[in-house]
Amino acid sequence: MFEDFINALQNFRRNKTRTFLSLLGIIIGVASVIIIMSMGQASTKKIQDTFGSSGLDMVSISNGFMRRRRDAVTLNFNEAFRTEMFEQVEGIKKIWYKNNLSATISYGETSASSSCTAVESGYIETYGLAIEQGKSFDITDDVMGSQKIILGSDIASSLFPNGDGIGKYVTLVTSSVPFYFKVIGILAEQNSGMESTSSGCYITRGFYTKKIEPSPSASTVMVQATSADKASSLVTSLTSYCEKVSGTEGSVTVSSMQTLIEQMSEITGTLSLMLSAIAAISLLVGGIGIMNIMIVTVTERKQEIGIRKALGASPNVIRQQFLIESASITLIGGIAGITLGIVTSLAIEYVRSQALVISWFSCLIAFAFSVFVGIFFGLSPASRAAKLDPVVALSGE
Repeated sequence: MFEDFINALQNFRRNKTRTFLSLLGIIIGVASVIIIMSMGQASTKKIQDTFGSSGLDMVSISNGFMRRRRDAVTLNFNEAFRTEMFEQVEGIKKIWYKNNLSATISYGETSASSSCTAVESGYIETYGLAIEQGKSFDITDDVMGSQKIILGSDIASSLFPNGDGIGKYVTLVTSSVPFYFKVIGILAEQNSGMESTSSGCYITRGFYTKKIEPSPSASTVMVQATSADKASSLVTSLTSYCEKVSGTEGSVTVSSMQTLIEQMSEITGTLSLMLSAIAAISLLVGGIGIMNIMIVTVTERKQEIGIRKALGASPNVIRQQFLIESASITLIGGIAGITLGIVTSLAIEYVRSQALVISWFSCLIAFAFSVFVGIFFGLSPASRAAKLDPVVALSGE
C-alpha cells in the first residue's frame, strides 16, 4: 500500500497540470466548507458577546400588543400577581418588578436624555450589572424611597467628564417634573443584553411608586429562573400562565435573552449548514473530475496494467493501486483545502476585527468527505482497470 502511494506521487509529478486541475475542485470545496462554518461559529460567538453573559437566567414579562383590543384583559402587575405567579409556575427563583420612564438628566449646564429604570433592591446585582464607582442600592433605599441614582457609563461621562460624579446631585426631569437625586454609583461599561445600561440610569422603585407614579403596579416583570438553561422553558410556562389569567392569547410579551440567543444561534447555524452543503457540491464536482482523470489514466496505462497482470498481480491488487492513487489526490487536496480555509478564515476575521473561531469539526468532516469522494469516484476506474484482460491490454498498445 505504501509503495502504491509512492507510485501515485510519482505519477502526479509526471502530470502536474492534470493533477493540479483535479485537486482544484477538492481544494475549493474543503476550503469553502471550513470558511463558512468558521464564519458561522464566529457570528454565533459575536452574538453571545454582544448580549453578554449577564441576565441569561432572566425572563421579561410586559403587557402585549393585544391589550389594544376592547375585549383584552390587561394584567395588573401588583403584589397579588407576583405572589400567585410564584406559587403557580415552577422554575422561578425570584420575581422583580420595575418601571421604565424617559427622562432628561442634568448637572450644571450639561444635560442628557436617558432611559431611566426604577428597580427593586438587589436587582442590579442579580442581573450582573457591575458598579465601577460607588455602590448599589440597599434594602433601606428601596423601602424608604431614597432619592439616589446610579448612572450608566455614557451618561456619567457626559455629565462628569472628570469622573467625579459620586456624591454629586443631579436633576432628573420626567413629565416636566424635576426631581433631585444623589449619585451613589456609576455602572461599568459592559454588554448587558436587554438592559440599556450605558445610556441609562437607575433609581429605586420605592421612590418611583411614592413620588413619580403612586401606583404599586409594575410596567415590566423580571422573573429569575432557577438556572440559565431553564430560561427557555420558563418563557413557555409564563406565557401559558399569563394567557390563562388574562383569557387572551398575546396579552403579554414574554421574552428572555437566553431564548433570543438560542434562536439567533439556530438561524446562524442553519444558514451555515445550508451554505456548507452548497459548498460541498464542489467536492462532488471535483470527484467527477477525478473520475474522468482516472479513466484517462487507466486508458494511458493499459500496458502497465497488462504487464503487472501477466506477472501475477491479482485484480484486487490492481484495484487497490488505482484506488490509492485516487484517494491520494483527494488526501492532498483535503490538506491543501484545510490550509487554505484556515488562512482565509484568519484573513476574514482580521478584516472584520472579530475573534477567530476555527471549526475543527468542519475541518475533520470536510477532510473525511474529500477522501470518501476520492475513493467513491475512483472505484469505477479502478474496477475497470482490475477487469482488463492482460492480453487485450498488451495488444492494445
